[in-house]
Amino acid sequence: MAVPAASAAVPTFPDNLVVFPDRDFITVEGYQDRVGQTATVEVSRPGVGVIGSARSVVSPGDVAFEINHPGGVCWGAGTGLNVTPDIRHGDTVAIKFGTSTVGDSKVQPMYVTEVPVLASDGVTLTVTGHIDDAMIESQTEQRIVEPAFKDTAVGRRDVRAVPGPLTPEDGYSSMLEFGKAGPETFTATYVFTDPEAAQIAANAGAGVRAMSWQFEDGDANRQGLTISEFGEIGGPGMGGCPNGPLTSGPAGPTSVVAARTNSAIKLTWTPAVGIPGTPPITGYRVHAVAQTVTGGERLEMGKRIDNPRATGTTISGLNPDETYDVYVVSVNAAGETFPAVHAIPVVDTTAPTVSATPAGGTFRTAQKLTLTANEAGAEIYYTLDESDVFLSGGTLSTVAILYTAPLDITADSVVNVAAVDVSGNISDQKSVEFIITNEALPSAPSFSAAPEAGTGSVTLSWAPADPGGDGLTITGYSVQAYLADGSQAGEPRSTAGDVTTLVFDGLAGDTEYAFTVSALNANGTGPESERTAPVMVLGDVVANAGTDQSITRAPTATTVTLDGSRSTSSNATYLWEQVLTGSTDPDRVTLTGATTLTPSFSLRVFAHPMTNNPLTFRLTVTSNGVVRTDQVKVTPVPDRIAVARAQWKSRDFRIEGTGSVDGATVTIRRGGPTGTVISRSTVTAGVFSARLRDGAAGTNPGTIWVESSLGGSVSAAVTAG
Repeated sequence: MAVPAASAAVPTFPDNLVVFPDRDFITVEGYQDRVGQTATVEVSRPGVGVIGSARSVVSPGDVAFEINHPGGVCWGAGTGLNVTPDIRHGDTVAIKFGTSTVGDSKVQPMYVTEVPVLASDGVTLTVTGHIDDAMIESQTEQRIVEPAFKDTAVGRRDVRAVPGPLTPEDGYSSMLEFGKAGPETFTATYVFTDPEAAQIAANAGAGVRAMSWQFEDGDANRQGLTISEFGEIGGPGMGGCPNGPLTSGPAGPTSVVAARTNSAIKLTWTPAVGIPGTPPITGYRVHAVAQTVTGGERLEMGKRIDNPRATGTTISGLNPDETYDVYVVSVNAAGETFPAVHAIPVVDTTAPTVSATPAGGTFRTAQKLTLTANEAGAEIYYTLDESDVFLSGGTLSTVAILYTAPLDITADSVVNVAAVDVSGNISDQKSVEFIITNEALPSAPSFSAAPEAGTGSVTLSWAPADPGGDGLTITGYSVQAYLADGSQAGEPRSTAGDVTTLVFDGLAGDTEYAFTVSALNANGTGPESERTAPVMVLGDVVANAGTDQSITRAPTATTVTLDGSRSTSSNATYLWEQVLTGSTDPDRVTLTGATTLTPSFSLRVFAHPMTNNPLTFRLTVTSNGVVRTDQVKVTPVPDRIAVARAQWKSRDFRIEGTGSVDGATVTIRRGGPTGTVISRSTVTAGVFSARLRDGAAGTNPGTIWVESSLGGSVSAAVTAG
């Protein structure tokens, strides 16, 4: 059973991502088919990238977990991005399991902009706010949450306004209008039955909310929900969580080392990494503060470095008899690091040591030599001609090369290596000797098909590798499985040299794996292939909605059958549902046999406002309390329509064109797809035509819209004369 990698989309019920941007708070709902698995949530900003992330284990219940809310996890948990993101409208929140993004939600740009206004009549209250023009007005709501409402005629903890006319509810009437207060605005109006409830609403503070969602299914579930709370303050939602991106200024440099010489302090550091979503780091400020106090003052000397990639500096002209504290901060347009990074200069008399990986030896293929020193800020030098790196007296050789990146060793070599630390201490010289035999190894194989997931197994296929040269043959293949975190999943599996398929079994169900394959010949093992895309291994309960289909539209309705036959077949129940864009989705169909493995529906003859967008169906399989889901898409394929002539003159209107399918009915409208019908025609021998004379010709419409009963459509300009 081929299981494609998941693509990001608004989660489908009961899964959901609920974003509270004003509090930088996320609620993850559902995902009960992944209880016990670790999820990663990332907040991304267009043009910036990831600005916040956290990991948490999915718990049983309606709420899988929360981020930046009491009882939940902090931003940065498990990811190392220790900052509470300032979530804004237009950001995207995504949830991942392993490397696969299984759902995302865009933070909707609708929010309250002013405190509620209570009219002089004491019962009428208005709430105004902003809403982007591109948003779907029917997928919005304004709400005022205040538990004190329960003791009034309202009788519940909130009041709500939805698009439409003034509508009565218990204790109040309400409506939600757009554009009343100006472009891109909304106005919620409440008329309460008693002044007490109106006053409670006027004083609700952060309980005044604007709610909007990206998608609403046929059961009115709101998916990709944003709840903007007027007056709420962002930042850490509980003690111990990291600050917001600007609270502590830019991140400071790390691994700061201060080495004292006679009248100077030499500093080295690792450049700071800016916090996503904040102004870029422009440089550093370094200052040495004398510990001696004279007249209530202490001498301070320092430098400003206007290079964000700088790795150190030297402060000269210091008193050799004075003791200093050193402070380093990063600088950006928002300020400086707080608190500063503090370093106490030390007199270092210990020489560094150098390590080499690999540490020399005989190899069949070229190697990459990586050199490291045990002291931060130490510089490593090397020579390739077997000469010494440092000469007598500690003088650096003129042929010594500063190490900045791993070295490619492609032939027999002797690399002499030594390091010097910031205090001038020189390490012992190390010689690393390589013998490269260059014996031919096989090429890296390549997978010839996507991995096919089975129950506890994955079937893999690859193309034969090049054995490496004349007289050599492939003696076998080695296949390695990897978990989502990149670690190896157990020992590799082997096949004979003439076998290029493998059923890799013994895998954990409902777990993602990726795979590599290597070829072997008489000289050894060749390089690994590229890893496959992650594939989810099937567990004991399987939902498989079949492969995507493309259905060519026909002059009559077409019956389409869905195929879930590769799902769990024993002790299981099934439910198929169409995933709709909303309650008025023009492409809604009726499923027959929705609780069987092979339901069907009728793809109707095309007519506006229908579209040719893919129809998505979700299969839910339940067995012994375990629930699994899968989706399939059915894409209608329309015919092709073209207008060859659209000519109007007084009392004579001619339209001619071509169609790709004979028998299709062509409808011609004035202006656009909702315009008045001018005429209808049938495609015959690949062409259609219409001619209107006298009064039927009407006036020149300027443009026409031509639509086929098989889904093709085109707009065309009308020429006059």
